[in-house]
Amino acid sequence: MDTLQIPLDSCKHLYLEDVTWDEYEALLKEAGERPIRFTYDNGRLEIMTLSHEHEFERTLIGRFIGFLAAILNIRMKSGGSNTMKQELLDKGLEPDECYWIQREPQMRHKKRLDLDVDPPPDLVAEIDVSRSVMNRMKIYQALRVPEIWRWRRGKLIVYLLGADGKYAKSERSEAFPFLPLDRVQQVLDKIDILDETSLVREFMALVEDEIKPRLNGGRKNGKRGRT
Repeated sequence: MDTLQIPLDSCKHLYLEDVTWDEYEALLKEAGERPIRFTYDNGRLEIMTLSHEHEFERTLIGRFIGFLAAILNIRMKSGGSNTMKQELLDKGLEPDECYWIQREPQMRHKKRLDLDVDPPPDLVAEIDVSRSVMNRMKIYQALRVPEIWRWRRGKLIVYLLGADGKYAKSERSEAFPFLPLDRVQQVLDKIDILDETSLVREFMALVEDEIKPRLNGGRKNGKRGRT
């Protein structure tokens, strides 16, 4: 194809083949800050407009991660939905949320992401509401993202990148190894019952009352906790 002419403002879900890298980058530039997700893999391109449900769940899980880091004083650099792409791999996509935690010092003062020289995020959150026709996990795999939190059908599943270069489900997070994922799931199980503020407050209480004291050797707010 010579030039892609796509009405992005009215595009809900579109799948294309034989799209060049230059055409992909031109569409990214045209989209700007619109809530549109592009998934590109070796000439195949999927364009999706993100739904209200998707954005609510993305924001909620992002707030959980942000409060977790803030309460426990964990240094972190957020990347939001910043496009992750590598021309050499002929792959690119926007995560729903992404974070540098272990490698935060390498990204602390960076204004732009360039995966040719910068490390991939330590953690990516994927919200599966509208099913993608492309395998986004394989793209993350190629980009060497160590950990994926995937929210799908009301369940939070953690995937870790193994030595074999493939993702496997895990019972623990590598970015936050102290985090009881079953307790986080219990909070998220109330997503259709509680309002957003109550969900966030319940998660914050989990961090303050259960996780923080364990990390502080039984102390809470500088005082010895109950044993």
